[in-house]
Formats: sequence, C-alpha cells, structure tokens
Amino acid sequence: MKKFLKTNGEILKFVLVVFLVWQCALISLSFVADCLPKRHNFLYNDGRKMINPRFFWKTANFDGIHYLNIARNGYGMHEQAFFPLYPEIIKKTAPIFAGKDLIAGLVISNLSFIALLFLFYKLIKLDFDDRTAKKTIIFLVLFPASFFFGMVYTEGLFLLLSVASFYLARKRRWLLSGILGALAANTRLIGIFLFPALFYEFFFQKTEEKKKMSYLKALPLFIVPMGLFYYMNFLKLRYNDSLLFFRFQPQKLILIYQVFYRYFKMILTTTLDPLYFAVWMELLVAIGFLTLGILAYKRKIRPSYLIFALLSYLVTTLTGTFSSLPRYALAFFPCFILLGTIKNKILERSLMVIFMICFIIALLFFYRGYWVA
Repeated sequence: MKKFLKTNGEILKFVLVVFLVWQCALISLSFVADCLPKRHNFLYNDGRKMINPRFFWKTANFDGIHYLNIARNGYGMHEQAFFPLYPEIIKKTAPIFAGKDLIAGLVISNLSFIALLFLFYKLIKLDFDDRTAKKTIIFLVLFPASFFFGMVYTEGLFLLLSVASFYLARKRRWLLSGILGALAANTRLIGIFLFPALFYEFFFQKTEEKKKMSYLKALPLFIVPMGLFYYMNFLKLRYNDSLLFFRFQPQKLILIYQVFYRYFKMILTTTLDPLYFAVWMELLVAIGFLTLGILAYKRKIRPSYLIFALLSYLVTTLTGTFSSLPRYALAFFPCFILLGTIKNKILERSLMVIFMICFIIALLFFYRGYWVA
C-alpha cells in the first residue's frame, strides 16, 4: 500500500480534488434545479414505497428508471435494450444500503468514476506527460454530458471497464484485459468493439513495437465477446430471441450523411424550447467528435483507441439520429486525449468555458425532466 501511494499519490490527490469539485457542482445545481419548472414524463419517483431519499430521485431520471426496475423486478416490456451487468450489481449491493437501490446505483456510478479518472490518467501517462493527462481529465469532467457519470447510468462503470481493459492490454496482461472487456460488453453493446480494438493493439505491439509475444498470448481476447454472448443466450432462453435488444432499434439503417441532413433541417424548423438546445448539442457533438477523431488519427493517437471510438461513433448513428450522442461521446476517450494536447491557451480556455456553460444548462434540464442525451 505504501509503495502504491508513493507511486500514485499525486495522481490520486489530483483525481480526488477534481472529483470533489465536480460532485459539489452536481449537488449545488441540484438545489438550483428545484426552483425551475419540470416535466413529469420521465422523472423518477419511488411512488408510495418511498424506499430512497427524495433528494436523490432526480439522479435516476430517464434511463435510470429502467435500470432500477430491472434490478428490482427483472426485465419488463421493451427494457431488453438495457444490458444486464449494471442493474445486476445494483441488485446485489442494494442490501448493503438497507434496500436503497438508488443509493447503491449512485455509489457504483461514482466509485466507478473515481477509479476511471485514476486509470485514465495512468493510461494517458503511457504516451504523454502529466500536463496532458491533467488537461484531458479536466476536459472530460467539464464535458456537457459528464454529469451522467454521477447518475444512475452505466457511463461510469462502462468506461472504467473499457479504459482498464486497454490499460491492461498496454501492460500485456491479456487475460485480465479480456475479462474486463467481456464485462464491458455485458454492460453496453459498444463494449463488443473492444474485441477488434484489443486485437489490433496486440498486433501493433508485436509488429510496430517489436514486442516478443507468442500469438497464443492473444487467445484470452476471445473472452471479450462472451459478455455479449452471455446476454444473447439469456434472451434466447427467456424470450426465444437472442437479438431482442436489437429489435427495439429502427429496422432501417440510415447512413451518416442522411442523419446530418435531418439535423440541419431540424435546426431550421424546431421551435425555441429545451428540445432546441438538445438538437444543437447533438449536432455539434456529432460534428465535433467526427473532427476530433480525424485529427486524433493525424496526431497519431494510439490506433487501437481510435478503432474503438470510430466503431462506437458509427453504430450510434445507424439508427438515423444523434439522440443520446452527447452521452455516448463520453466513451470516445481518444478524442478527449487530443483535447488534452491543445497548446493554444486561448482555444483551450475558450473550449473549457463553453463546456462548462453547456454542462450547467444540460444538467439543469436533466434534473427537471427535459431530454438532454
């Protein structure tokens, strides 16, 4: 333990300070949100049971409602699009919190986020200096949708498992990398894209970096798809449809240029209301992260990271919408690494201010039941 703290003490200190400031912002804005009008359609509430403290109800709005329902009652109608690992952990840990499953979900999300920040810092440090690592972390925390890391959502757990899988692969601990990759694939569909990304990482190390490794070392990476296959097998046994999670998506695949056309049309026709903010944010994130991905490739950010980010980006657009893309973009971590390499102070600070303003607006909307991502 002493050796760990001696080696990682400064990183832990930085991560904890950033997390606490971020958490203070979430709590402070929660009080501000209580003064604003709300929409009731997707607001979480315990009903008559009043299991969880009322103050925290707003952290489980929208998808959080489904995760808690799955944890309590198993899968209901049209809930199979939500992968099982996160609600299963909530179910197993809720007794520790006297049955307060929402609190269990928050603890899981926030502890995952702290661990994510630490491991992400360590991953960045493999290729860059401390300054770049710190700026990357700050950009991630200021990103408008970063508040989802602290809600009853899978974002914190999923990105922790994904980043940890990459970090272990970089350290050539392929078995652990494969296991964590499988857990990620059991948390979100895009976790399956760790499979090709990690394989590319293996061959990159073997050919480009001239690491002496037997091809047998790559075998544990075949564990990664098992996370998805496990869920598909459950759906086959329970509902006789192993692709049921896919059935709830639009059946017609839409090409990305068509999605951009739709959004430019919506910008011109949508009335000025909270939805207009969401449309703009979705479009700007779509353009911004596509641009960042191209620039990250040119700046030679690790290719395996980019494969994961590119596939994750593309699959989210095939349904014909950028809806939820600001939240999904949290998983495009190489783009945040690129932001961390910005040397122009004016550009860097301008982006941080814009991120911060949009973060506040998006969080207030989310707390009051307005769609954000």
